[in-house]
This record gives sequence, C-alpha cells and structure tokens, in this order.
Amino acid sequence: MDLAIQTCLVLLAVFPILLLIGIPIAITISISSVAAILTALPWENAVFTASQRIFTGINSFSLLAIPFFILAGIIMNNGGIAIRLINFANLLAGRLPGSLAHTNIVGNMLFGSVSGSSVAACAAVGGTLGPLQEKAGYDKHFSAAANVASAPTGLLIPPSNSLIIYALASGGTSVGALFMAGYIPGILWGLGTMIVAYILAKKNNYKVNQDKITFSSALKVFLDALPSLSLIIIVIGGIVGGVFTATEGAAIAVVYALLLSMFLYKSIKLRDIPSILLQSVDMTAIIVFLIGASSIMSWILAFTNVPTVITNLILSVSSNKIVVFLIMNALLLIVGTFMDLTPAILIFTPIFLPIAKSFGMDTVHFGIMLVFNLCIGNITPPVGNTLFVGARVAKAKLEEVIKHMLPFYIAIIIVLMFVTFIPGLSLYLPKLMGMIK
Repeated sequence: MDLAIQTCLVLLAVFPILLLIGIPIAITISISSVAAILTALPWENAVFTASQRIFTGINSFSLLAIPFFILAGIIMNNGGIAIRLINFANLLAGRLPGSLAHTNIVGNMLFGSVSGSSVAACAAVGGTLGPLQEKAGYDKHFSAAANVASAPTGLLIPPSNSLIIYALASGGTSVGALFMAGYIPGILWGLGTMIVAYILAKKNNYKVNQDKITFSSALKVFLDALPSLSLIIIVIGGIVGGVFTATEGAAIAVVYALLLSMFLYKSIKLRDIPSILLQSVDMTAIIVFLIGASSIMSWILAFTNVPTVITNLILSVSSNKIVVFLIMNALLLIVGTFMDLTPAILIFTPIFLPIAKSFGMDTVHFGIMLVFNLCIGNITPPVGNTLFVGARVAKAKLEEVIKHMLPFYIAIIIVLMFVTFIPGLSLYLPKLMGMIK
C-alpha cells in the first residue's frame, strides 16, 4: 500500500511539471515512470527495467496493423478519396436544414472511418466544405464546431487504431469484436451532432440545398464513391469473417488504397510515394514510442499494485454500479483533456478494466466506453488537436469555436451515457456475428 502511494505521489509530482514546461508527452511519460520505479528499485535495475519494458511493449504482432493503417490513411488523404466521400455524404444529407453542415458531419463519419484519423477528417472534409458553408452564409464558427464535433467518429467506426491499441492493453480482446462494437456508438455520436446542427440551422435559418438531384446524377455519385466505400467492406468483412487478421487486413488496405489512388482516381503519382512513406514513418514512430513509454508506466503501476489501490478507493466512495461508472467516466473525461489518446488507453485500461469487470461489464463494452471517453479529449482544450486543427482550417477564433461547441458537447455526453449504461449498443453487433456470447 505504501509503495503504491509513493508511486502515485511521484507520478503526480513529476508528470504535470514536465508537461507544463513543454516536454513531449512520450518523454514525459518515460521520465516520470523511471522516477516512479526508483521508489521500488535501485537506479541500475530501474533503467534496465524501463528499457526492457519499452521493447516488450512494442513486441506485438497485432501492433503491425497500426503502421499499415496509418500508411493507408495517408494514401487516402492524398488520393482524392475525400472529395468523393463528401459528394456521397451530400447525397445522403443534402436535403436537411443546414445541409452543408450535415454533409460535413456525414463526410467526417465516412472519411474518418476510412482514414482512421480525426485530424485528417477534420482537415480534409472541413477544408473542402468550410469555404462553401461560408459562401452560403453560415457562421464560420458554427461550421468549425460541427466539423470538429463530428471528426472523432472515425476513431470509433472501424477500422480504428485506437481499438487495436485497447485490444493489446486489455490482454487480447478480439479486434474483430471491437470493430463491430464501434459501429453503433460511432454512428450515434454522428447522429447526436446532426441533431444539434439541425436545431441550430433551423434557429439561424440556414438554407436547404435546393439543387435538384436526378437519379442518374445520384447513381454517378454513388458509383464514384463505391470503390472508396468498398475498402471498409473488404477490410472489416475480411477481419470479421476470419479471412485474415487485423494486421493482414491493414496490409490489404494499403494495397487497395494505393491501387485505387494511382490507377483509378490517378491522384497519386509514383514520385509521391517517398513523401507518403516518410509521413507514415514519422507518425508511426511517434505512436510506437508512445506505446513503449506507456508500457513502462503500466508496468510500474501494476508492480506497485496501484490499480488495486485505486479500485478500493473508488469502491470506498460507493459500491453502486451506476455511481462507479459515472466516476470512471468523469475521470476518463478529465484524463482525455490532458493526455493523448494512445498513452491514455495504455495507462488507464489496466486501472479501470478490473473495476468494470467486477461489475459484470464486458471487456468489449468497456473498450468502447473507454475509447469514446478519450476521443472527446480530441475536441476539448487544452490538448485537443482536432479542435485546434478545425479552428485553423476554418480561420476562426478558437474561443468562439469553443463557445459554439457547447451544445455539441452536451449531445456527445448524452450519447456517452447511453453507450455506458446500455450494453446492447456496443454488444449487439458482435453478438449477432457470433463473436462474443
């Protein structure tokens, strides 16, 4: 018990200070973790253990899916896929009040799921539709808020790197089951933001798209987007059907996206490949370093029995299931505002998962709740990268965008409560596919 308290005190003392002085998050996690290890082990053993944990943490076949999905996402960002999905989104949502905002939201859901990045979706879809919305008389802060609020849906709608990382952190939860479980919560997030956009559009009298859509033009838009949409069907269908693993599916996504972009859409040339690979290596290195560094912290937390102490602390407040889940949600929302998604998943999964399981929560259900919570941190200050990108893309003042975000935050939190307390929203599809009991 004393060792666990010492570990927590060291982490709480060192971690925030390093963050405040601008040390990168992965280095902050590494230094604070080694400092915590020193409460239990001598210097030589602490350094050796930290080094060992970094390599052990990244020594996983499942993690190979991440660089492949990152590469596939970058190819799609450069491959002309976004505009085709935006046109298709306009076909689906273009008749609602505030039609361009709804097109933006649906476009983020489609492109975010294909690219696996909320920042990429926010930049690509928002960058395309933002000027059109401003030209149509939309308040650019409202447009930016709708864009930002819906961008993280692609982190829940598969394929999702975040769910793969959770599968690793939770001790081998089925990636396929997690992918299927992410669909309904991700779509509900998108629908929640659409409801807010609808109410605000009606209030501000934003125009409905009056352009007549003929059957032939609608068919052309659908067929143009179909190859991009087929990527999701091929990859997710193959993983769920047991044809290939998540890692093999990610490699197939790279090949498919490259062939699509180079030979069908002809948006990528051979000379573009080196820069795309360099972008992929850069992003992969950051994520892998974060995973390795987070593995050190996960180890020292487990070694000093911190998860048990935190479990007992939470249960001492209440043994009521609803109260405990609300406490976990509140803590995860706070964590998400200050910590990036990847290290937060790796560090807090072993802390909160045992509590959730003690109340009968399925591991898949908990994973969706965890990722949903932490995704909200992508769109909240002070660390929310998607929020900053969305404001910059719209050339809008950050404080005004945040003000317009408030009703979207409320809708997203309401959906989070549904996901937390209605297990079927996460578990229905995996059970339907026979992936869990």
